[in-house]
Amino acid sequence: MQQDASSTQPAAPPAAMPPAAPPAFADPGASSAIGVDTNAAALQQMGFNHMINNFDWVGWMVFVTLIVLSFASWFYIVWNAIRNTLITSRMERVIQTFWQTPSAADAVRFMEEQPQSEPFSKIALECASAAAHHQRNEGSRLVEALNRSEFIDRALRQAVLRESSKLEGGLTLLATVGSSAPFIGLLGTVWAMYHALLKIGASGQASLDIVAAPIGEALIMTALGLFVAIPALLGYNFLNRSNRKINARFDDFAHDLHDFFATGARVDAGPAAKPAR
Repeated sequence: MQQDASSTQPAAPPAAMPPAAPPAFADPGASSAIGVDTNAAALQQMGFNHMINNFDWVGWMVFVTLIVLSFASWFYIVWNAIRNTLITSRMERVIQTFWQTPSAADAVRFMEEQPQSEPFSKIALECASAAAHHQRNEGSRLVEALNRSEFIDRALRQAVLRESSKLEGGLTLLATVGSSAPFIGLLGTVWAMYHALLKIGASGQASLDIVAAPIGEALIMTALGLFVAIPALLGYNFLNRSNRKINARFDDFAHDLHDFFATGARVDAGPAAKPAR
């Protein structure tokens, strides 16, 4: 039986497979661009505007407290600095004019013309009023109980204490702000770090885009506490030193007034004392 010709023909060789394409690699430029965009977005979350828009009630409480303390401390710093500057610029002229006036009546009249905020004139007027009051009541029980020197001394002590107390206005607040503002800012810092830990626990990772917002809030709160505390502390030290100098002049002037109104003449104290530092 004649075989089929097709069965006797050799089998065709298998078709050659096309060469495999080389593995594709990620574009380094594209990956770096994605990283830059991610970091930029994370840095935006660390900004002040993002912090304000994402405050909770604790963050708002800390932030508002620091702002109020800052405004209050700056108000007292500026107000007390202006007041002490005016007192210091006027005090030598007022004192010298009082002693250079020929008569006590003219000196008292000059003190009455001074502004209400001028403390040296108030001390002098208080002393003159006490001396006149004691003189009008000669022969009474007041004179028997206190002599002229003691009565004038008591009036001067009260006047100096009253004017010295006015200089202390605001210093307690400045001391409180200077000592407490860093800890108030630290409270905001701790609360922000607590939020960072919550985000890390919820996401399972600590990448920058996860913790950027709470870390930025923590840093801003710390800086804000220092920005509030440092001016208050410096202002307190400056005003405290200025008050010491003015109080020293209060005491010197009061001693001279006591000698003048108790004896009728000013006791020569020698060279002027140096101002307190």
